[in-house]
Amino acid sequence: MSIQLSEKQKELKKKFIERRGHWPDNLERLLILDEAFFETYVKFTSIPWKSGVLDPKIKDLISIAINASSTHLYEPGLRTHVRNALQLGATKEEIMEVLELTSAIGMHTPALGVPILVEESEHSRKKTFEPLSEKQIQLKKRFIKEMGYWNEFRENLVALKEDYFEAYLDLLSFPWKNGVLEPKIKEFIYIAIDSQTTHLYELGLRAHVKRALKFGATMEEIMEVYELASAQGLQTVEMGASILFEELEKEPSAN
Repeated sequence: MSIQLSEKQKELKKKFIERRGHWPDNLERLLILDEAFFETYVKFTSIPWKSGVLDPKIKDLISIAINASSTHLYEPGLRTHVRNALQLGATKEEIMEVLELTSAIGMHTPALGVPILVEESEHSRKKTFEPLSEKQIQLKKRFIKEMGYWNEFRENLVALKEDYFEAYLDLLSFPWKNGVLEPKIKEFIYIAIDSQTTHLYELGLRAHVKRALKFGATMEEIMEVYELASAQGLQTVEMGASILFEELEKEPSAN
């Protein structure tokens, strides 16, 4: 099956490029296979790009986080948005900071796991906590100073494993101490990875929406982050249509 676009398909491709500023090669296969759905796809994914309130570079940085997240790791999308962000003036430091912020998603394992561990240990009388040691108190104070918040989960984490907690704090605070993005944008990155379809981490999402609003974000800006994240679901069709196209080429009689 060779790629030969009809006039209608050429027009749809042109419309996508006008709205998004680029053309991923795999979309040509989706366009060939189902131009009616492609038109719906373009309409949905273009909303935050054609009428949004965020700067285009920021949208690409957010999209880098969505595609680079360990719950997704979608290389075609990641490569596209890294390229676009660079073309829009993003620096390597900004993109590295997005990746560093996104890597903190791994900390949701202890965030979810420690409260369960503590609760079940208390039920079975396996563990009781002593008051925090002086070292643990200093780590707590450092966390509050560097990150600006604290909760019961972290109280239990530092009591359970202070060396792990210290390394966790170093990782979490690194982009906040050394980064170049403003705090509001950092929070947008967290909102994107917590709200994306492959994660949906309500506890973190609520905390970061609250902090983004505190840093001056508007409802419209946060809604736009959601719009960018929700487009992730359509990557099912992007990847699937590309594979289907390749397999149909191997089997000319397939329909």
